[in-house]
Amino acid sequence: MAVISCAQALQFLQPRNLSFPPSSRLPSQFPRVCHVKTRVSFKSRKTTDITPNLLVRASSSSSDFTSTIGEILGEVSIFTASGEPVLFKDLWDQEEGMAVVALLRHFGCPCCWDLASALKESKERFDSAGVKLIAVGVGTPDKARILAERLPFPLDCLYADPDRKAYDVLGLYYGFGRTFFNPASAKVLLRFEALQKAVKNYTIKATPDDKSSVLQQGGMFVFKGKQLVYARKDEGTGDHAPLDDVFDVCCKVPVA
Repeated sequence: MAVISCAQALQFLQPRNLSFPPSSRLPSQFPRVCHVKTRVSFKSRKTTDITPNLLVRASSSSSDFTSTIGEILGEVSIFTASGEPVLFKDLWDQEEGMAVVALLRHFGCPCCWDLASALKESKERFDSAGVKLIAVGVGTPDKARILAERLPFPLDCLYADPDRKAYDVLGLYYGFGRTFFNPASAKVLLRFEALQKAVKNYTIKATPDDKSSVLQQGGMFVFKGKQLVYARKDEGTGDHAPLDDVFDVCCKVPVA
């Protein structure tokens, strides 16, 4: 199913217009907010000193983040599903607020619909724990609204990042191999029934106009104020963080 669904996106790719980075794994250096908008984005990175005792990492991730990642992400501008620009730092209380930031793939990815469906079903549990649930997808606000209307998904929790700025800042994986051939994508077969249910009203019209965006992978992050307390990159399409693990992290974060 993962291979079939991903193959749907291949019809959009125009080989004569695309060139891919020599490696699908991004360098383990802290990415800057700067993003150059091209047919395919080549991430510009600068080396940043990392303080070992301030690193936050999930068991399945090799990502290293500086202690200021929350502040830098906070200055990234994305869009609400209705099309209004908004900064990350305005989405939750930057002092003590708990937030789960789920970076989906593009809005036309069936696996993105699967994850959005799981987030919707878990929203009440996160709300009861005082945790703000934020879902960000690749594409324009009109593409976000297609998902929100057809899945359905609450508009007040859904945001659009058409230029993939947040994905660059967090260093999420990008590339052909990651998207179509990574072994981690086999996990989607374990959720076959849930995936079928999630894509009942699916339409490929939610796919971004910039077809190079289909090569972007997502990730899951938990913040307490500006502090990053959990980070996990999706290794491949459909390789989503277990929401039970994410919820447990939220509940175990000590109160200041």
